[in-house]
Amino acid sequence: MKILLAGATGVMGRHLVPLLVDAGHDVTGMTRSEARAAPLERMGARAVVADALDPDQVAHAVARVEPEMIIHQLTAIGTIDLRHFDRSFELTNRLRTEGLDHLLSAGAAVGVKRFIAQSYAGWPFARTGGPVKSEEDELDPDPAREMRRSLDAIRHLERAVTAADGIVLRYGGFYGPGTSMDRGGEQFEMVRKRRFPIVGDGAGVWSFVHIADAAQATLAAVEQGRPGIYNVVDDDPAPVSEWLPVLAAATGAKPPHRVPRLLARLIAGEAGVLMMTEARGASNAKAKRELGWTPAHASWRTGFAEAV
Repeated sequence: MKILLAGATGVMGRHLVPLLVDAGHDVTGMTRSEARAAPLERMGARAVVADALDPDQVAHAVARVEPEMIIHQLTAIGTIDLRHFDRSFELTNRLRTEGLDHLLSAGAAVGVKRFIAQSYAGWPFARTGGPVKSEEDELDPDPAREMRRSLDAIRHLERAVTAADGIVLRYGGFYGPGTSMDRGGEQFEMVRKRRFPIVGDGAGVWSFVHIADAAQATLAAVEQGRPGIYNVVDDDPAPVSEWLPVLAAATGAKPPHRVPRLLARLIAGEAGVLMMTEARGASNAKAKRELGWTPAHASWRTGFAEAV
């Protein structure tokens, strides 16, 4: 299949491009700069230069490639300030809304029938009911004030892609090579330096996925996925009070500190407190059943130690 991959030089793109090429697909990676073209070519892909937020550049790139499928893996996630969550995700939110719309419009103009886009399976779920959510469960109707624009962007992406009969992949928290939870990464260093505490009872449930497993699930979606939403996570959603001490041990750190909710709210804002105490995890049953995918790293319990 002829595929245009937007975000080909990001964390997911660097793992996904070789898989697609090895599977026999004709891959063109869309990147913002000529400097990033050479790494794509070394992986066996071609490159097309376009700013995802410029509709004319995107239209020109898509018309030039004439893909059969477009994959949206565009994010711009740097250092996250939980007190100003939406500000930290401002560019990513634009890529999930404006960037997505430009790709969908350009794809429709050249007759692209298949579309895949990256979403997230962590904090967006409603903080009611059971600890683990499926694709049928609703997203949070009442998010923290500083997370509302980011959740609106995720809603926009999921609605637009499913309306176009595309596939939405809700990834869990990435760990492994090149991620923030790889040795030297931001989250790794915060945990190692004991700057990532357990808040309150630490009951917020998180779902993780090794970056290599997420890439394999994406390949499965390319080759046999039907339209809809899929949670791409490992088999073991778990509360912060369980997974954070294991990650700390893997980094060689002492057990994480514990702080009360009130103090954490002053430091990390309502967003940070809710993620640590009320977040819901995700079930991967649909992805395993319908994509024929099984994560090689079934649980973060062993995956963290291997990764770091």
